[in-house]
Amino acid sequence: MKASRIVAAGAAAGITVLALSAPAFAHVSVQPEGTAAKGGYAVIDFKVPNERDDASTTKLEVNFPTDHPLASVMPEPMPGWKIEVTKSKLDKPLEMHGEKITEAVSKVTWTADGKGIEPGYFEKFPLSVGQLPEDTDQLAFKALQTYSNKEVVRWIEVPQEGKEEPDNPAPVLELSAASADGHHGSAADEDSDATSAEKASADTAASDSASSDGTDTTARVLGIVGIVVGAAGVAYGVLAGRRRSNA
Repeated sequence: MKASRIVAAGAAAGITVLALSAPAFAHVSVQPEGTAAKGGYAVIDFKVPNERDDASTTKLEVNFPTDHPLASVMPEPMPGWKIEVTKSKLDKPLEMHGEKITEAVSKVTWTADGKGIEPGYFEKFPLSVGQLPEDTDQLAFKALQTYSNKEVVRWIEVPQEGKEEPDNPAPVLELSAASADGHHGSAADEDSDATSAEKASADTAASDSASSDGTDTTARVLGIVGIVVGAAGVAYGVLAGRRRSNA
């Protein structure tokens, strides 16, 4: 009995070790830097992990949703990557800042001109996008990840609410509600404004402090001068009195 228990315990321990040591497979995902508010602009990052031990990720293609086209898409320059932005004609023109937009970005492609994403690493691919739609809670981006061995992983399955996550889920960007005052800026903008306000407050406080210090110093100097002048007057009076007495 003891022997069988030891064997069973050993088997269970072995299974646990294997389960814990198994690689946790990640997938291409998208997250905003701060928040992505409906009707506003945001900076979003596509996070791309390398899931292969013997190949590097050399290409990423991100396809934009056609049901909610985005008129403004600007990539951030990335050393080691060539970036291509593809635009397509819209079936229905968009109105943006009082102007009609007849085309929108349909795909952004990053192609490595170096080593790419090597095994054991990941990289973020940032984009500035807007205006975000106001009539949906999320945007799905279908992505293709190409490896140096020519393998292509298609992250194109849109997750469905109430169902298990698919094997190759598409990156999904969750949109937050616009603020009550109609401000559509990202949290990064708000943080920047707060930082500027704090800096201005600190500068004002420093200026007031310096002004106060200067005033105190002037007062001290004038006080000392007054004391010296007063002492000199007293000394002069004493000497004059002595001269009269001697006369």
